[in-house]
Amino acid sequence: MTHTSLPELPKELLDFSPEIALVLGSGLGFFADEAIDIVGQLPYADIEGFPVSTVPGHAGRFVYGLLKGRRVLCMQGRFHFYEGYSMQQLTLPIRLMAQMGIRSLILTNAAGGIHREFQPGDFMLLTDHINFLGTNPLIGPDTSIHGQRFPDMSAVYDPDFRERMLTWAKEEVFKLHQGVYLATTGPSFETPAEIRAFASLGADAVGMSTVPEAITARQEGMQVLGISCITNAAAGITKNPLSHEEVSETADRVRPQFAQIIKAAVELA
Repeated sequence: MTHTSLPELPKELLDFSPEIALVLGSGLGFFADEAIDIVGQLPYADIEGFPVSTVPGHAGRFVYGLLKGRRVLCMQGRFHFYEGYSMQQLTLPIRLMAQMGIRSLILTNAAGGIHREFQPGDFMLLTDHINFLGTNPLIGPDTSIHGQRFPDMSAVYDPDFRERMLTWAKEEVFKLHQGVYLATTGPSFETPAEIRAFASLGADAVGMSTVPEAITARQEGMQVLGISCITNAAAGITKNPLSHEEVSETADRVRPQFAQIIKAAVELA
């Protein structure tokens, strides 16, 4: 895939020229409606050749507008490998963002807490990730038109951006963890044995997204910040059965804190 083969976007969105992009995870899409001074919306279904969101809690549209004086583009709903999309399809939005000239990307997700100190409703900055998806979004024809064919992954999640966020959290007395995110394909939740294995590998949280987008964004030369909302304790750490409903309920409970941290991230990007 090359830039020239990407879908065409409406002139209104291109003229708006967003500078920061947000990908809103499961149950977190409310932020686009409630926090942004909306200029326009673009349903994914209106973009030729674009995937559509099939998961509850993912509205399936771009929302763009102003936040903290910055021009922001939000993905109100992302795509997942478990929905049957190819890696190239689910990272297509990141390619489009790069084509629009967006240089800062804030990735959010709902994740299961592996670290024993994490509680549902906590937030974690991603320091690194483990790709357990069994594939990579850069596999295929030479993608060097987008950047390095073999991009360095030593610092996927921008250390300076993360440091600014930690300073903010300390000043605001906002509880903010740091840790490693591990991505599995899903859609089944992990087994207790898998969670024990992931913990031994150094994972602090587990989810089913984010990593392909982060890899693609790094190839495109974007500054990336990753934020996990810990919506549940992982299997074996909790005795309760895991459910998507629990994920949504926790995300809904921490709406004010999520809005607070995302507004800070946009301001500090």
